[in-house]
Amino acid sequence: MLLTHNDLDGISCGILAKTAFKEDVEVQYHSVNSLDYAVEKFLQIHSEGNFDRTKLYITDLSVHQENAKRLNEYVKKGGQVILIDHHKSALHLNNYSWASVSVEEPNGGLASATSLFYEYLIKSKALESSKILDEYVELVRQYDTWEWEKNNNSQAKQLNDLLFLQSIEEFEESISKRIHDQERFTFSDFEVKLLEMEENKRDRYIRKKKRETIQVNITDACVGVVYAEAYHSELGNELGKEYSHLDAIVILNMGNRKVSFRTIHDDVDVSEIAATFGGGGHAKAAGCSLTKEAYKQFVEKTFLLKPLRVDATHNELNQKTNCTHYQNNEKDQFFLYHSDTGKWIIEKNHKELEDHFETRELAERFIKRSYSANLSKDEHLINYLYDSYNRNKM
Repeated sequence: MLLTHNDLDGISCGILAKTAFKEDVEVQYHSVNSLDYAVEKFLQIHSEGNFDRTKLYITDLSVHQENAKRLNEYVKKGGQVILIDHHKSALHLNNYSWASVSVEEPNGGLASATSLFYEYLIKSKALESSKILDEYVELVRQYDTWEWEKNNNSQAKQLNDLLFLQSIEEFEESISKRIHDQERFTFSDFEVKLLEMEENKRDRYIRKKKRETIQVNITDACVGVVYAEAYHSELGNELGKEYSHLDAIVILNMGNRKVSFRTIHDDVDVSEIAATFGGGGHAKAAGCSLTKEAYKQFVEKTFLLKPLRVDATHNELNQKTNCTHYQNNEKDQFFLYHSDTGKWIIEKNHKELEDHFETRELAERFIKRSYSANLSKDEHLINYLYDSYNRNKM
């Protein structure tokens, strides 16, 4: 039996298991919250010496501490368990002989559950490697670790899109048939057209959500909060780039009461933020349930706040050069310029602030984090300079 996650990485583990074990494996797909219930149910059936030849595999998910202890007792009594995961928050499970959690692969690259499970199946001689399997596993790994963007590998992103355009069963059947019939992994002409349509739909959705993002400080982090039910990975990445002054993006799915955390910054670990709300995950992608504390921080605290404004994009004058104008929802104005002293100076409503900065980037980051301001349109810069001129004449 295989208990695995219900995302691309977890489902791909299921596809590998069915490719290796054929009809001899039962695969169940679970959310983070439903796994422990499934483990408890398995142990009830296979406990008290009622052992059969069933081996339990768990991939791309981790069990809570009580179930880890129960599984360990089950193994001591003769049961067979293999847990394979790649999440940083599950590293403590390596204390058990039946668990193997690796954030990185032996070559130093970031691991996915699919790549680790594939390696395990090959080493245990349950599966032979092939060109198409190598390609498929690498696509899954690159998407799950977000390396596809760095490598400009759109095929990895499209693979995940294809999953969400159909049911898990349809995706399984389609990929399994491809693995069996083809030497190389490709999309059909129909799928390519379908994926183009999906990409256009996703781009429209993300543009809308950029204008619904709310900035708030949570403990020591400055984050953007947005409500969304789809495209969490892509949305988190695009919002992170649009609002790069934010430490992380917090995505609320009220339908299933889930919170997703995403960051594009190497010095931010969102798994630590998620852990404060009972969740976990990777350094750049994590999640938790919408607990009472999470609801208080991300829903109640932000409910009356106005969304951020995106930076003006078609300016000819007000650009991020030697002098720049910003404004926020409260109509506060900020003028950033490079002084003769070599420092970057900020004026707020024509009054110079005490803090001076070594670089323009640091000064802009201060404006955006402290005042939720955005780059304004050309006419606002002109009006500000004209107003300053008149003030100086008086």
